Amino acid sequence: MRAIVIKQYGGPEVLQIEERPDPTPQAGYVTIEVKAFGLNHAEIYFRKGAWGDVAEINGIECVGLVRADPDRRFKPGQKVMALVGGLGRSLNGSYAELVQAPSTNVIAIETELPWEVLAAVPESYATAWTSLIGILELAKNQIVAIRGATSALGQAAVNIAAHAGAHVIATTRNASRMAMLEGLGAKELYLELPQLAKRVRERHSDGIDAVLDIVGNTTILDSLALLRRGGQACLVGFLGGGGPLTLEPVFQMPSGCHLSVFASALVTGTPAFPLSEIPFQTIVDHVADGTYRAKPAKVFEFADIRDAHRLMESNGAGGKIVVRI
Repeated sequence: MRAIVIKQYGGPEVLQIEERPDPTPQAGYVTIEVKAFGLNHAEIYFRKGAWGDVAEINGIECVGLVRADPDRRFKPGQKVMALVGGLGRSLNGSYAELVQAPSTNVIAIETELPWEVLAAVPESYATAWTSLIGILELAKNQIVAIRGATSALGQAAVNIAAHAGAHVIATTRNASRMAMLEGLGAKELYLELPQLAKRVRERHSDGIDAVLDIVGNTTILDSLALLRRGGQACLVGFLGGGGPLTLEPVFQMPSGCHLSVFASALVTGTPAFPLSEIPFQTIVDHVADGTYRAKPAKVFEFADIRDAHRLMESNGAGGKIVVRI
């Protein structure tokens, strides 16, 4: 099989297409013929070696057809999604013509969506659904702020929150993308600047119900300042960079507010966060009927993976980047 491999850690130029042996079917895993895969910022960190040694083949998600399943949970030729479960980190990932994914991290889907559109769904929508509905328990008429809303994850979150009947506040670093966010269902739009809480509280003096923070450590304290008593913030991304966060809870966290984290790449598909909790078929159906707008921002061919990574690292895509095989 052809695979995109990391020969050494570094920039996009280290990604090379080489031949690798087809994976041998084994119990507990599903061999998938990859048709397309989405790109994720975590894969930049894998490529750079910033999170330690990782698998030779990058990629944490894909869509494709079942080639083999020794456990017979899935049928050959069945259309599936696969996401995380160690893919790209401890296991060879989805940047290949074939991938072997843990069966706990594979879900069957029935759809006629093109592969490149379907590939925009798995990781972004699974993370958005789990954090908004599973963790923040977002309800109709609640007010939620989504920071980093023009990212692929952010757009998925705006889609889900707006369709759930929430009042969505969305932030972006680029004013030209506000109209797009409004089209997804956002009711209030702000430029992602320091002290967002001060600006939002001019309109919502008592604070808001929830914050989904995709920007990360640089904004999470300000996100907490957005909340009413009993409000919740969930940290799910690091678009603004990672690194340690120095926090003095008594003086920097508002009393009576809650902070949680969802590290999707580490826990999705585990007993604590099983795929069965995410209504993937309903999500895909909503994409198909236009309720969710999940069209990828840019589609690359397999041979153009370096250009795809350059665009992802520039933060200039304005949505999900997908690679088609």
